[in-house]
Amino acid sequence: MRRRLIQSTLAVVLIVIAVFGVSLVIVETRTISDSARERVRSEAVRLASIVDSRLIVEEQVTAEILSDQITEDRYAVIRIPGKPPIEVGDKPDGDVISATAPGEEGETVTVQEPRSSVTREVARTLLIIGLVALLAVIAAVLLAIRQANRLASPLTDLAETAERLGSGDPRPRHRRYGVPELDRVADVLDSSAERIARMLTAERRLAADASHQLRTPLTALSMRLEEITLTDDPDTVKEEATIALTQVERLTDVVQRLLTNSRDPRTGSAVTFELDEVIQQQLAEWRPAYRSAGRAIVSSGKRNLRAVGTPGAVAQVLAALIENSLMHGGGTVALRTRVTGNQVVVEVTDEGAGVPADLGARIFERAISGRNSTGIGLAVARDLAEADGGRLEMLQAKPPVFGLFLSRTPPQTAREDTGRQTVR
Repeated sequence: MRRRLIQSTLAVVLIVIAVFGVSLVIVETRTISDSARERVRSEAVRLASIVDSRLIVEEQVTAEILSDQITEDRYAVIRIPGKPPIEVGDKPDGDVISATAPGEEGETVTVQEPRSSVTREVARTLLIIGLVALLAVIAAVLLAIRQANRLASPLTDLAETAERLGSGDPRPRHRRYGVPELDRVADVLDSSAERIARMLTAERRLAADASHQLRTPLTALSMRLEEITLTDDPDTVKEEATIALTQVERLTDVVQRLLTNSRDPRTGSAVTFELDEVIQQQLAEWRPAYRSAGRAIVSSGKRNLRAVGTPGAVAQVLAALIENSLMHGGGTVALRTRVTGNQVVVEVTDEGAGVPADLGARIFERAISGRNSTGIGLAVARDLAEADGGRLEMLQAKPPVFGLFLSRTPPQTAREDTGRQTVR
Protein backbone atom coordinates (compact mmCIF):
# COMPACT_ATOMS: atom_id res chain seq x y z
CA MET A 1 0.00 0.00 0.00
CA ARG A 2 2.84 2.39 0.84
CA ARG A 3 4.42 1.81 -2.59
CA ARG A 4 1.13 2.41 -4.39
CA LEU A 5 0.50 5.64 -2.51
CA ILE A 6 4.01 6.90 -3.25
CA GLN A 7 3.80 5.93 -6.91
CA SER A 8 0.37 7.51 -7.39
CA THR A 9 1.41 10.74 -5.67
CA LEU A 10 4.62 10.91 -7.69
CA ALA A 11 2.74 10.27 -10.93
CA VAL A 12 0.32 13.12 -10.20
CA VAL A 13 3.20 15.49 -9.41
CA LEU A 14 5.09 14.53 -12.57
CA ILE A 15 1.99 15.08 -14.70
CA VAL A 16 1.43 18.49 -13.13
CA ILE A 17 5.09 19.42 -13.66
CA ALA A 18 4.99 18.20 -17.26
CA VAL A 19 1.84 20.18 -18.08
CA PHE A 20 2.70 23.40 -16.29
CA GLY A 21 6.49 23.11 -16.73
CA VAL A 22 6.35 22.84 -20.50
CA SER A 23 3.89 25.71 -20.69
CA LEU A 24 6.11 27.79 -18.42
CA VAL A 25 9.21 27.03 -20.52
CA ILE A 26 7.43 28.11 -23.72
CA VAL A 27 6.14 31.29 -22.14
CA GLU A 28 9.49 32.17 -20.55
CA THR A 29 11.42 31.50 -23.78
CA ARG A 30 9.11 33.74 -25.72
CA THR A 31 9.25 36.41 -23.06
CA ILE A 32 13.05 36.37 -22.96
CA SER A 33 13.27 36.65 -26.77
CA ASP A 34 10.79 39.52 -26.87
CA SER A 35 12.63 41.23 -24.05
CA ALA A 36 15.97 40.87 -25.90
CA ARG A 37 14.51 42.36 -29.09
CA GLU A 38 13.02 45.20 -27.11
CA ARG A 39 16.39 45.91 -25.48
CA VAL A 40 18.17 45.95 -28.83
CA ARG A 41 15.54 48.28 -30.31
CA SER A 42 15.79 50.61 -27.32
CA GLU A 43 19.57 50.60 -27.69
CA ALA A 44 19.25 51.57 -31.38
CA VAL A 45 16.84 54.42 -30.58
CA ARG A 46 19.14 55.71 -27.83
CA LEU A 47 22.21 55.67 -30.09
CA ALA A 48 20.22 57.41 -32.85
CA SER A 49 19.28 60.22 -30.45
CA ILE A 50 22.93 60.62 -29.42
CA VAL A 51 24.06 60.82 -33.07
CA ASP A 52 21.29 63.35 -33.79
CA SER A 53 22.38 65.59 -30.95
CA ARG A 54 25.99 65.62 -32.17
CA LEU A 55 25.04 66.22 -35.80
CA ILE A 56 22.83 69.14 -34.83
CA VAL A 57 25.73 70.95 -33.16
CA GLU A 58 28.02 69.85 -36.00
CA GLU A 59 30.24 67.75 -33.83
CA GLN A 60 32.06 64.74 -35.13
CA VAL A 61 30.62 61.29 -34.78
CA THR A 62 33.32 58.64 -34.42
CA ALA A 63 33.52 55.04 -33.20
CA GLU A 64 35.68 56.11 -30.26
CA ILE A 65 33.05 58.60 -29.07
CA LEU A 66 30.18 56.07 -29.34
CA SER A 67 32.07 53.08 -27.90
CA ASP A 68 31.24 54.17 -24.37
CA GLN A 69 27.56 54.51 -25.26
CA ILE A 70 26.95 50.91 -26.35
CA THR A 71 26.49 47.91 -24.12
CA GLU A 72 29.21 45.29 -24.09
CA ASP A 73 28.74 42.32 -26.47
CA ARG A 74 26.67 44.47 -28.82
CA TYR A 75 27.55 45.69 -32.28
CA ALA A 76 26.31 48.92 -33.88
CA VAL A 77 26.53 50.37 -37.39
CA ILE A 78 25.81 54.10 -37.92
CA ARG A 79 25.20 55.17 -41.50
CA ILE A 80 25.32 58.94 -42.10
CA PRO A 81 24.53 60.22 -45.60
CA GLY A 82 27.70 61.18 -47.44
CA LYS A 83 30.00 59.51 -44.89
CA PRO A 84 31.36 56.02 -44.54
CA PRO A 85 29.59 53.67 -42.08
CA ILE A 86 30.78 53.84 -38.49
CA GLU A 87 31.12 50.48 -36.72
CA VAL A 88 31.15 50.23 -32.95
CA GLY A 89 31.97 46.98 -31.13
CA ASP A 90 32.78 43.53 -32.42
CA LYS A 91 30.58 42.11 -35.10
CA PRO A 92 28.98 38.92 -33.76
CA ASP A 93 29.14 35.61 -35.58
CA GLY A 94 26.18 33.44 -36.26
CA ASP A 95 22.55 34.26 -35.53
CA VAL A 96 21.89 37.71 -34.14
CA ILE A 97 19.05 39.90 -32.91
CA SER A 98 19.01 43.13 -34.91
CA ALA A 99 17.12 46.40 -34.71
CA THR A 100 17.41 49.61 -36.82
CA ALA A 101 16.38 53.12 -35.74
CA PRO A 102 16.31 56.16 -38.12
CA GLY A 103 17.63 59.53 -37.01
CA GLU A 104 16.26 63.01 -37.64
CA GLU A 105 19.30 63.98 -39.71
CA GLY A 106 18.80 61.10 -42.16
CA GLU A 107 21.21 58.71 -40.47
CA THR A 108 20.31 55.13 -39.47
CA VAL A 109 21.57 53.18 -36.47
CA THR A 110 21.57 49.38 -36.52
CA VAL A 111 22.28 47.47 -33.28
CA GLN A 112 22.94 43.74 -33.17
CA GLU A 113 23.19 41.33 -30.27
CA PRO A 114 24.22 37.66 -30.53
CA ARG A 115 21.34 35.27 -29.98
CA SER A 116 23.63 33.19 -27.72
CA SER A 117 22.93 35.68 -24.92
CA VAL A 118 19.25 34.88 -25.23
CA THR A 119 20.08 31.19 -25.29
CA ARG A 120 22.12 31.53 -22.09
CA GLU A 121 19.29 33.36 -20.37
CA VAL A 122 16.80 30.75 -21.52
CA ALA A 123 19.14 27.99 -20.28
CA ARG A 124 19.45 29.73 -16.91
CA THR A 125 15.67 29.99 -16.67
CA LEU A 126 15.27 26.34 -17.61
CA LEU A 127 17.78 25.40 -14.91
CA ILE A 128 15.81 27.32 -12.30
CA ILE A 129 12.55 25.69 -13.45
CA GLY A 130 14.25 22.27 -13.37
CA LEU A 131 15.53 22.83 -9.83
CA VAL A 132 12.08 23.94 -8.69
CA ALA A 133 10.54 20.86 -10.33
CA LEU A 134 13.12 18.63 -8.64
CA LEU A 135 12.38 20.19 -5.27
CA ALA A 136 8.66 19.69 -5.94
CA VAL A 137 9.26 16.02 -6.73
CA ILE A 138 11.34 15.53 -3.57
CA ALA A 139 8.72 17.32 -1.47
CA ALA A 140 5.98 15.22 -3.08
CA VAL A 141 7.86 11.97 -2.35
CA LEU A 142 8.45 12.96 1.28
CA LEU A 143 4.81 13.98 1.67
CA ALA A 144 3.68 10.74 0.02
CA ILE A 145 5.88 8.69 2.36
CA ARG A 146 4.49 10.56 5.36
CA GLN A 147 0.90 10.12 4.21
CA ALA A 148 1.52 6.47 3.35
CA ASN A 149 2.93 5.81 6.81
CA ARG A 150 0.07 7.76 8.38
CA LEU A 151 -2.48 5.61 6.58
CA ALA A 152 -0.71 2.27 6.38
CA SER A 153 0.40 2.07 10.02
CA PRO A 154 -3.13 2.57 11.42
CA LEU A 155 -4.49 0.02 8.95
CA THR A 156 -1.87 -2.48 10.07
CA ASP A 157 -2.77 -1.71 13.68
CA LEU A 158 -6.49 -2.14 12.98
CA ALA A 159 -5.78 -5.45 11.25
CA GLU A 160 -3.90 -6.62 14.34
CA THR A 161 -6.83 -5.53 16.53
CA ALA A 162 -9.27 -7.49 14.37
CA GLU A 163 -6.95 -10.50 14.50
CA ARG A 164 -6.82 -10.27 18.29
CA LEU A 165 -10.62 -10.21 18.42
CA GLY A 166 -10.73 -13.31 16.25
CA SER A 167 -8.20 -15.09 18.47
CA GLY A 168 -10.31 -14.53 21.61
CA ASP A 169 -8.68 -11.40 23.09
CA PRO A 170 -11.57 -8.90 23.31
CA ARG A 171 -9.74 -6.10 25.13
CA PRO A 172 -10.41 -2.74 23.44
CA ARG A 173 -7.28 -0.77 22.55
CA HIS A 174 -8.79 2.75 22.50
CA ARG A 175 -6.29 3.98 19.90
CA ARG A 176 -7.11 6.85 17.57
CA TYR A 177 -5.15 8.05 14.55
CA GLY A 178 -6.40 11.52 13.66
CA VAL A 179 -8.07 10.25 10.47
CA PRO A 180 -11.88 10.36 10.77
CA GLU A 181 -12.50 7.27 8.66
CA LEU A 182 -9.87 5.20 10.49
CA ASP A 183 -11.05 6.50 13.86
CA ARG A 184 -14.57 5.36 12.94
CA VAL A 185 -13.26 1.87 12.21
CA ALA A 186 -11.37 1.92 15.53
CA ASP A 187 -14.59 2.97 17.34
CA VAL A 188 -16.48 0.07 15.77
CA LEU A 189 -13.73 -2.42 16.68
CA ASP A 190 -13.59 -1.15 20.26
CA SER A 191 -17.39 -1.37 20.55
CA SER A 192 -17.29 -4.89 19.14
CA ALA A 193 -14.54 -5.81 21.59
CA GLU A 194 -16.59 -4.52 24.51
CA ARG A 195 -19.66 -6.44 23.34
CA ILE A 196 -17.64 -9.62 22.86
CA ALA A 197 -16.10 -9.17 26.32
CA ARG A 198 -19.56 -8.76 27.84
CA MET A 199 -20.81 -11.84 26.00
CA LEU A 200 -17.83 -13.92 27.12
CA THR A 201 -18.24 -12.69 30.68
CA ALA A 202 -21.94 -13.53 30.59
CA GLU A 203 -21.23 -17.00 29.23
CA ARG A 204 -18.56 -17.70 31.84
CA ARG A 205 -20.85 -16.36 34.54
CA LEU A 206 -23.70 -18.53 33.27
CA ALA A 207 -21.45 -21.60 33.31
CA ALA A 208 -20.25 -20.83 36.85
CA ASP A 209 -23.79 -20.11 38.09
CA ALA A 210 -25.12 -23.24 36.44
CA SER A 211 -22.46 -25.46 37.98
CA HIS A 212 -23.08 -23.97 41.40
CA GLN A 213 -26.88 -23.89 41.31
CA LEU A 214 -27.21 -27.35 39.81
CA ARG A 215 -24.82 -28.94 42.28
CA THR A 216 -27.18 -28.84 45.27
CA PRO A 217 -30.26 -30.36 43.50
CA LEU A 218 -28.06 -32.98 41.88
CA THR A 219 -26.54 -33.89 45.25
CA ALA A 220 -29.99 -34.18 46.80
CA LEU A 221 -31.22 -36.24 43.85
CA SER A 222 -28.24 -38.59 44.10
CA MET A 223 -28.94 -39.03 47.83
CA ARG A 224 -32.55 -40.00 47.08
CA LEU A 225 -31.47 -42.43 44.40
CA GLU A 226 -28.99 -44.00 46.83
CA GLU A 227 -31.81 -44.42 49.34
CA ILE A 228 -33.84 -46.20 46.67
CA THR A 229 -30.98 -48.58 45.85
CA LEU A 230 -30.43 -49.44 49.53
CA THR A 231 -34.03 -50.32 50.42
CA ASP A 232 -36.43 -53.07 49.44
CA ASP A 233 -39.49 -51.45 51.03
CA PRO A 234 -41.93 -50.43 48.24
CA ASP A 235 -43.36 -47.62 50.34
CA THR A 236 -39.88 -46.17 50.98
CA VAL A 237 -39.03 -46.54 47.31
CA LYS A 238 -42.22 -44.72 46.38
CA GLU A 239 -41.58 -41.94 48.87
CA GLU A 240 -37.98 -41.49 47.78
CA ALA A 241 -38.98 -41.59 44.10
CA THR A 242 -41.56 -38.88 44.73
CA ILE A 243 -38.92 -36.73 46.40
CA ALA A 244 -36.55 -37.49 43.52
CA LEU A 245 -39.17 -36.31 41.04
CA THR A 246 -39.48 -33.12 43.07
CA GLN A 247 -35.73 -32.68 42.76
CA VAL A 248 -35.97 -33.19 38.99
CA GLU A 249 -38.62 -30.46 38.85
CA ARG A 250 -36.27 -28.21 40.81
CA LEU A 251 -33.48 -28.97 38.37
CA THR A 252 -35.78 -28.06 35.49
CA ASP A 253 -36.75 -24.82 37.22
CA VAL A 254 -33.10 -23.95 37.89
CA VAL A 255 -32.14 -24.56 34.27
CA GLN A 256 -35.09 -22.53 32.99
CA ARG A 257 -34.24 -19.66 35.32
CA LEU A 258 -30.59 -19.71 34.33
CA LEU A 259 -31.51 -19.49 30.67
CA THR A 260 -34.02 -16.71 31.34
CA ASN A 261 -31.55 -14.68 33.38
CA SER A 262 -28.85 -15.13 30.73
CA ARG A 263 -31.14 -13.41 28.22
CA ASP A 264 -32.46 -10.73 30.58
CA PRO A 265 -31.50 -10.71 34.26
CA ARG A 266 -34.50 -8.48 35.07
CA THR A 267 -36.98 -11.03 33.79
CA GLY A 268 -38.76 -12.64 36.71
CA SER A 269 -41.90 -14.63 37.45
CA ALA A 270 -42.69 -13.23 40.88
CA VAL A 271 -45.87 -14.54 42.45
CA THR A 272 -47.35 -14.65 45.92
CA PHE A 273 -46.46 -17.95 47.59
CA GLU A 274 -46.45 -19.67 50.98
CA LEU A 275 -43.05 -19.10 52.54
CA ASP A 276 -43.47 -21.99 55.00
CA GLU A 277 -43.64 -24.51 52.16
CA VAL A 278 -40.30 -23.37 50.73
CA ILE A 279 -38.66 -23.39 54.19
CA GLN A 280 -39.98 -26.87 55.05
CA GLN A 281 -38.87 -28.20 51.70
CA GLN A 282 -35.34 -26.88 52.34
CA LEU A 283 -35.29 -28.34 55.84
CA ALA A 284 -36.28 -31.74 54.48
CA GLU A 285 -33.70 -31.53 51.75
CA TRP A 286 -30.77 -30.51 53.93
CA ARG A 287 -31.56 -32.44 57.15
CA PRO A 288 -29.81 -35.66 55.95
CA ALA A 289 -26.64 -33.73 55.10
CA TYR A 290 -26.64 -32.05 58.51
CA ARG A 291 -27.28 -35.36 60.27
CA SER A 292 -24.28 -36.79 58.45
CA ALA A 293 -22.18 -33.89 59.74
CA GLY A 294 -23.49 -34.33 63.30
CA ARG A 295 -25.33 -31.05 63.22
CA ALA A 296 -28.96 -29.90 63.23
CA ILE A 297 -31.07 -27.52 61.19
CA VAL A 298 -34.24 -25.98 62.64
CA SER A 299 -36.78 -23.26 61.89
CA SER A 300 -38.60 -20.76 64.07
CA GLY A 301 -40.44 -17.49 63.92
CA LYS A 302 -43.73 -16.35 62.51
CA ARG A 303 -45.71 -18.89 60.52
CA ASN A 304 -48.15 -18.78 57.60
CA LEU A 305 -46.39 -15.89 55.95
CA ARG A 306 -46.91 -15.13 52.29
CA ALA A 307 -44.22 -13.46 50.24
CA VAL A 308 -43.79 -12.19 46.69
CA GLY A 309 -41.10 -13.77 44.54
CA THR A 310 -40.22 -16.85 42.56
CA PRO A 311 -40.46 -19.93 44.81
CA GLY A 312 -37.67 -21.68 42.94
CA ALA A 313 -35.39 -18.67 43.22
CA VAL A 314 -36.15 -18.22 46.94
CA ALA A 315 -35.42 -21.93 47.47
CA GLN A 316 -32.06 -21.51 45.71
CA VAL A 317 -31.19 -18.49 47.86
CA LEU A 318 -32.01 -20.37 51.05
CA ALA A 319 -30.11 -23.41 49.78
CA ALA A 320 -27.05 -21.25 49.18
CA LEU A 321 -27.24 -19.82 52.71
CA ILE A 322 -27.80 -23.25 54.28
CA GLU A 323 -24.96 -24.78 52.28
CA ASN A 324 -22.73 -21.86 53.25
CA SER A 325 -23.48 -22.52 56.93
CA LEU A 326 -22.82 -26.25 56.44
CA MET A 327 -19.43 -25.60 54.84
CA HIS A 328 -18.18 -22.59 56.81
CA GLY A 329 -20.31 -22.46 59.97
CA GLY A 330 -20.78 -24.63 63.02
CA GLY A 331 -23.39 -25.90 65.44
CA THR A 332 -27.12 -25.67 64.80
CA VAL A 333 -28.38 -23.74 61.80
CA ALA A 334 -31.60 -21.81 62.39
CA LEU A 335 -34.03 -20.31 59.89
CA ARG A 336 -36.08 -17.57 61.55
CA THR A 337 -38.96 -15.70 59.90
CA ARG A 338 -40.22 -12.27 60.90
CA VAL A 339 -42.08 -9.30 59.48
CA THR A 340 -40.73 -5.77 59.18
CA GLY A 341 -42.98 -3.17 57.57
CA ASN A 342 -44.14 -4.47 54.20
CA GLN A 343 -41.43 -7.12 54.04
CA VAL A 344 -40.92 -10.66 55.15
CA VAL A 345 -37.44 -11.49 56.43
CA VAL A 346 -35.92 -14.97 56.53
CA GLU A 347 -32.81 -15.02 58.70
CA VAL A 348 -30.28 -17.82 58.42
CA THR A 349 -27.79 -18.10 61.29
CA ASP A 350 -25.48 -20.66 62.85
CA GLU A 351 -23.19 -21.00 65.87
CA GLY A 352 -19.91 -20.80 64.00
CA ALA A 353 -17.05 -18.32 64.25
CA GLY A 354 -18.71 -15.95 61.79
CA VAL A 355 -17.39 -13.96 58.85
CA PRO A 356 -13.77 -12.74 59.06
CA ALA A 357 -13.41 -8.98 59.29
CA ASP A 358 -11.40 -8.79 56.07
CA LEU A 359 -14.24 -10.49 54.16
CA GLY A 360 -17.16 -8.68 55.70
CA ALA A 361 -17.47 -5.89 53.14
CA ARG A 362 -16.74 -8.21 50.19
CA ILE A 363 -18.67 -11.32 51.17
CA PHE A 364 -21.11 -10.95 48.27
CA GLU A 365 -18.43 -10.43 45.63
CA ARG A 366 -17.70 -13.22 43.20
CA ALA A 367 -14.59 -15.34 43.83
CA ILE A 368 -14.52 -14.21 47.48
CA SER A 369 -14.47 -17.17 49.84
CA GLY A 370 -13.18 -17.92 53.31
CA ARG A 371 -12.19 -21.45 52.31
CA ASN A 372 -11.41 -23.50 49.23
CA SER A 373 -14.76 -23.05 47.50
CA THR A 374 -15.95 -21.39 44.32
CA GLY A 375 -16.76 -18.14 46.06
CA ILE A 376 -19.84 -17.46 43.91
CA GLY A 377 -22.62 -18.94 46.06
CA LEU A 378 -23.55 -15.76 47.95
CA ALA A 379 -23.06 -13.63 44.84
CA VAL A 380 -25.49 -15.82 42.89
CA ALA A 381 -27.90 -15.81 45.83
CA ARG A 382 -27.92 -12.01 45.94
CA ASP A 383 -28.51 -11.82 42.17
CA LEU A 384 -31.46 -14.22 42.48
CA ALA A 385 -32.96 -12.21 45.33
CA GLU A 386 -32.62 -8.90 43.47
CA ALA A 387 -34.08 -10.36 40.28
CA ASP A 388 -37.45 -10.74 42.08
CA GLY A 389 -37.33 -7.37 43.81
CA GLY A 390 -35.91 -8.62 47.10
CA ARG A 391 -32.50 -8.25 48.66
CA LEU A 392 -29.98 -10.34 50.55
CA GLU A 393 -27.84 -8.80 53.28
CA MET A 394 -25.43 -9.82 56.01
CA LEU A 395 -27.07 -8.52 59.17
CA GLN A 396 -24.39 -9.67 61.61
CA ALA A 397 -20.86 -11.00 61.21
CA LYS A 398 -20.34 -12.87 64.53
CA PRO A 399 -22.31 -15.05 64.87
CA PRO A 400 -23.21 -14.86 61.21
CA VAL A 401 -26.75 -13.75 60.38
CA PHE A 402 -27.90 -13.41 56.76
CA GLY A 403 -31.28 -11.89 55.99
CA LEU A 404 -33.42 -12.48 52.88
CA PHE A 405 -35.91 -9.62 52.47
CA LEU A 406 -39.01 -10.30 50.38
CA SER A 407 -41.97 -8.06 49.66
CA ARG A 408 -45.41 -8.97 50.98
CA THR A 409 -47.22 -6.89 48.34
CA PRO A 410 -47.39 -7.94 44.67
CA PRO A 411 -45.75 -5.40 42.32
CA GLN A 412 -49.01 -4.60 40.52
CA THR A 413 -50.84 -3.95 43.80
CA ALA A 414 -48.01 -1.74 44.98
CA ARG A 415 -48.24 0.33 41.82
CA GLU A 416 -52.00 0.63 42.15
CA ASP A 417 -51.66 1.76 45.79
CA THR A 418 -49.06 4.32 44.74
CA GLY A 419 -51.41 5.55 42.02
CA ARG A 420 -54.27 5.98 44.50
CA GLN A 421 -52.04 7.92 46.88
CA THR A 422 -50.96 10.18 44.04
CA VAL A 423 -54.59 10.88 43.06
CA ARG A 424 -55.45 11.71 46.63
